[in-house]
Amino acid sequence: MPIDDFDLAIAPLKDLGGQRVWSLMISLFGDMARQEGQIIGGPVLSAIMTAMDVRPEAARVALHRLRKDKWIASEKHGRISHHSLTPAGRAQSQAASGRIYATPAELPDRWQMILTEDADSDAPEKAGFTALIPRLYVGNASLSVPIGAAALPGQDAPDWMKRQLEPASLAESYTQLSDALHRVARDLCAADTLTPLQIATLRCLIVHNWRRLALKHPALPRPLIRDDWAGLTAHQMVAELLSRYPRPDLPEIATV
Repeated sequence: MPIDDFDLAIAPLKDLGGQRVWSLMISLFGDMARQEGQIIGGPVLSAIMTAMDVRPEAARVALHRLRKDKWIASEKHGRISHHSLTPAGRAQSQAASGRIYATPAELPDRWQMILTEDADSDAPEKAGFTALIPRLYVGNASLSVPIGAAALPGQDAPDWMKRQLEPASLAESYTQLSDALHRVARDLCAADTLTPLQIATLRCLIVHNWRRLALKHPALPRPLIRDDWAGLTAHQMVAELLSRYPRPDLPEIATV
């Protein structure tokens, strides 16, 4: 696919905002080099950052920050720098990967409701529950119930409950992401017409824009999500596009 056409196709994802360079790098390494022993060479990192309109000086500052924060380790092999996640960075990426890469079909299909005695307790949210009203929480049926809380199995959830559980502060952002993903899906060519570098760039933008919203709230079981919620629509598009454009091997990118 010609570079100009590709740039136009992915522009909606680049225009969403919230593209902090160090966070983009975390998304990139989490998607392309999350396994132990996987590295991203300096030229490949530079090429992907350039494709996302990141200036070289901004990329250097972000890389320095991630090294200082013990997220990324760098080694020099001759004149080429090799970058990889540190054990701590890899552990955090692995911990978030289930939330980021699970498809809508893999969401839990059973839920529970718990009632606490103390309205100020943070134990339910720490356990992964979402507040419905004070002292009343909902979540995956497999979550551990905090000590002292009463639990009830979930039944059919009314529409008003599903709406109330949606993170209102992210409503506009999810709508914008859903719209952007639909435009990208419409305008992009088939995977076999894209270079490995283009696919890596595309996946980084998809994962990054999804990650920065999805990790701001707990994952809800599927019975607690409206079919037409923008967050679910975005999730479906993320899953579809990541499946349509599989992760390329790092050596393939390095040879382009």
